[in-house]
Amino acid sequence: MSTQNLLIIGQGDIGLPVTNKLAQDGLNVTGLARRERHHYDLHPKAKFLQADALTLSAEQLQDFTALAIIVTPDEYSTSGYHDSYLAISQHLATLADKLPNLARIIFISSTGVYGQDNGAWIDEDTTPVTPEREASQVILQAEQALQKGFGAKAIIIRPSGIYGRKRLMRLRKAREPQKEPVAAAHWSNRIMDRDLVTIIANVMTISMPKPLYIATDYAPVTTFELGTWLSEQIDEVPPAIDDSKTAVTGKRLHSNIPLAWLNYPDWQVGYRDILQYQEQHQHNQEEQRQ
Repeated sequence: MSTQNLLIIGQGDIGLPVTNKLAQDGLNVTGLARRERHHYDLHPKAKFLQADALTLSAEQLQDFTALAIIVTPDEYSTSGYHDSYLAISQHLATLADKLPNLARIIFISSTGVYGQDNGAWIDEDTTPVTPEREASQVILQAEQALQKGFGAKAIIIRPSGIYGRKRLMRLRKAREPQKEPVAAAHWSNRIMDRDLVTIIANVMTISMPKPLYIATDYAPVTTFELGTWLSEQIDEVPPAIDDSKTAVTGKRLHSNIPLAWLNYPDWQVGYRDILQYQEQHQHNQEEQRQ
């Protein structure tokens, strides 16, 4: 792409770091959010647009060559998903033919659109996509609205379970002294938040992106294996197996992310980083108290 002018719609836990990474890399980038700029720790070289994505006009978007939609709903309900993902995608699709400079529109979706729940392998060619949950059905409708409006300019990124140094649900479970028994064979998939930021920034800027990215690491794992491993790392009692749950459930995602884009190609590398970070953080706090 020639001179790039990038817009990131949404300045939350993923959108803001994407904006900052692009600004740090010397690119011309604008972060869009509904609240004022001072609420966001934006890189000084990033521009800022305070606006509601649902009211954006073709004039406001005229100069952008690529934009990414990285939003979360105000509430995690079906109507919340309708009012965010779907409403924004439908609104932007109505502007498609008035945006001649826009070469690429990227939508951060979810692997929740894959309804498979028997341990099956899923890859970028898996069809049909049949989400079970209503919220996932709405996210798929948002993808389709953008593809209908923008055709091949629409690029979909479907992340799996996002974890990171501040996204610690599995670690909290491993620290529980009284653990709930877990299914022996429930498959799960994850992507480190900082890797997801890299993926989005790369898809925004490379010359020939794929139409679809399954943003996940290279190692699906059962929640039992993950819980056992994490418990061992922190010297806690591992979870017991729930004998009533014998079926193989969940899904295994084939990543189509170039390995070179991932600092955390599997969950062990990721959780070792998190544990190391926590240890360092604790050490620093103890030193400050002395």
